[in-house]
Amino acid sequence: MKKFFALITLLLSITAMAQKPLPAYKSGEWLKFRIHYGFLNASYATLHLSSDSLDNVPVYHVVGLGKTTGFASLFFKVDDRYESYFGKTDGKPYRFIRKINEGGYTRDVEIDFKYDQDKAILKDNKSGKSMDIPVQTEVQDLLSASYYLRNNYGLDDFEVGKSIDLNMLFDDEGVYKFKLKYLGKEVIRTKFGKVECLKFRPVVQAGRVFKEKESLTLWVSNDLNKIPVRIKADLAVGSLKADLDGYNGLRNQFKIIMR
Repeated sequence: MKKFFALITLLLSITAMAQKPLPAYKSGEWLKFRIHYGFLNASYATLHLSSDSLDNVPVYHVVGLGKTTGFASLFFKVDDRYESYFGKTDGKPYRFIRKINEGGYTRDVEIDFKYDQDKAILKDNKSGKSMDIPVQTEVQDLLSASYYLRNNYGLDDFEVGKSIDLNMLFDDEGVYKFKLKYLGKEVIRTKFGKVECLKFRPVVQAGRVFKEKESLTLWVSNDLNKIPVRIKADLAVGSLKADLDGYNGLRNQFKIIMR
């Protein structure tokens, strides 16, 4: 389950492609998601964006939190914290933090990106060990990727059925290709009303968690924010659904067709 919750964190933060000339977010943006596993209200997740500085570099600092609640926590307890510091001007990640407890599986990892040395330094706080991972300039971490996509790709960059690839560094497994395929537009019903969305399909590796390579679907608002509105996942056992449950501090108006 460890990679599954990491991927859900990524998808909750990915907000496919705002128009290039207009920023899609600002400091203070806060998003809340309610996650269902089958009929259970399994957990909540939040994303909060703020301004900061790191080694005298102006950065955005995003914190992602996820916890199981209620009855679901009796079966599988999750207490996750993800953080990313990425440049305000270039969108490059400078530090990534992953501190999680998922059903007893724990990780406490920090990654510092050293672009002048073409490497990232991964520090495992549990073992006290560190390792160097070769990286190039064009790389993103689990959270910074979403904000990079929001400001660097517009709808005109996509055709139905076409994909974009992104170099991603997540853990000590090194850099891998993350692929996101555009499926078109769709209007869905939410707690806030009907919302026109852009529909995407992340291509994931089939195996222990997901039924097949294309078992995930992501809907993001078709407005200048491009915030995630819904995620559905067919798992090896059961299914999962995540819905936008609250928001605050959006840079642009959230476009709702009707309530």
